[in-house]
Amino acid sequence: MKPFRIDIPESVLDDLQTRLALTRFPEEAQDAGWSLGANLGYMKDLVAYWRNDFDWRKAEQGLNEFPQFMAPVSDPETGEAFELHFVHVKSSQENAIPLLISHGWPGSFYELLGIVNELAEPAQHGNPDAPAFDVVVPSLPGYGFSSSPAKPITPKAIARIFNDLMTRSLGYSKYATQGGDWGSVVTAWMGQQFPENVLASHFNMLGLRPDLGPGTPPVTKEESVWIKRLQGRMKREGGYQAIQGTKPQTLAYALTDSPAGLAGWITEKFHGWPGADGSQKPPFSMDRLLTNIMIYWVNGNINQANWLYIGLMDGSAANLGPGERVTVPCGFALFPHDLFPPAPQSWIERAYNVVYRVDMEDGGHFAAMEKPAELIADMQAFFGGQLSPDQ
Repeated sequence: MKPFRIDIPESVLDDLQTRLALTRFPEEAQDAGWSLGANLGYMKDLVAYWRNDFDWRKAEQGLNEFPQFMAPVSDPETGEAFELHFVHVKSSQENAIPLLISHGWPGSFYELLGIVNELAEPAQHGNPDAPAFDVVVPSLPGYGFSSSPAKPITPKAIARIFNDLMTRSLGYSKYATQGGDWGSVVTAWMGQQFPENVLASHFNMLGLRPDLGPGTPPVTKEESVWIKRLQGRMKREGGYQAIQGTKPQTLAYALTDSPAGLAGWITEKFHGWPGADGSQKPPFSMDRLLTNIMIYWVNGNINQANWLYIGLMDGSAANLGPGERVTVPCGFALFPHDLFPPAPQSWIERAYNVVYRVDMEDGGHFAAMEKPAELIADMQAFFGGQLSPDQ
């Protein structure tokens, strides 16, 4: 394991400027707003800001304020080796709880940095009675500055890799976990596969699908209504899953070659998934959006990141098998405007040992960026109620 600092070569930034200057924008249907995808007017403004005002070196400096490392890890089942990038902020308090937080797509480790310091040092943020954490935020394999798999892997494999990071590389035999988006799926598989290591798991999205085979309770009316609502939402918002899960290589030529194309593909999700309507801009500054986009651009790994969706198509990513369940104590903070609407309690309990649930008043998919204070408070309440410092 070795320390890591981000230092992107100037040649990469010069190449980016050349590509941005040569951007060819598409036409847009009249009065389309955001209904057909990333809004043309906003994207022109974003590309112009990227060219003329966005300061990557300033963003890079901010990222480097967090201690980062690279660790050699492997999948114990397949033996495939990775260089895993991660942030590791250790609390100054004794008996801090080790906590691994997993990001998703199209986010990155960056989206979680706004909650790290307060989780590690609650007393310094006015909450001396809250639990303190040694916080670990890895980049998923194929994301950020982590190395990429040679071929698509599953969230279940990533769970094994992250457990290897926590137990073998960092020496945490017992630890807590948290996740949203793909991070919620990885977090769930960690609890399902390694209950001897995972103390408790907190989620801001429902990840795994329960087994509905013979011998399981029939779907209730409330669950059926929710399933139809989810299907309707995904019919409108889930087209990206189909292309990324079936022909990601075709998409990769556009997203890897064109920074404007990559920005359009990602920005549309940061607009719609927090629940913004067609007349609104994304609820994030351009600096925040572009910092996240740059992490994909400078590493050139959007294709490998998209590979995770192949598992959604074949069922390997998120489907529990007969008799499988996440048995560690699980807590949920469910935000009303998430891409996936909050599920009935009975549905969640099919797959998880639910001991805690809060339905938030506001907020959407990117909880750590949208509602950091609320997410931090909920994590502190859940883990503080489940774990003692000496665990």
